[in-house]
Amino acid sequence: MNDDAPPPSGLPTQASAEGPDRGDDAAWRGIEADPRFRELVAAKRRFIVPATLFFIAYYFALPILVGYAPGLMERRVFGDVNVAYLFALSQFVMAWVLMAMYVRRARGFDAMAADLAARVRGGHA
Repeated sequence: MNDDAPPPSGLPTQASAEGPDRGDDAAWRGIEADPRFRELVAAKRRFIVPATLFFIAYYFALPILVGYAPGLMERRVFGDVNVAYLFALSQFVMAWVLMAMYVRRARGFDAMAADLAARVRGGHA
């Protein structure tokens, strides 16, 4: 990425070597105070935090169950395949489902961000 390239019109720039540009700080504060920006951040947080907590709980459930409920996890389902193997394989499915859910939600986040960026570029932030 070229750091010398100017930012798109109306968007905040990085702080210069002499210190932050006061105009950029004011622009950023304006964006940060915009209810649409706050809604975007809140919408992302409403999805990402529960999804992350679910992922972590599901991921660590396997070693915890193997350690504390070995009888359950050793139970054969068919042939030599037991509950632990199926649970481990289900983690791949869970990760793909979470990814698909995020991609679907991210389209909405992208639309919200594009709308906000258009308003900022148009000077209506």
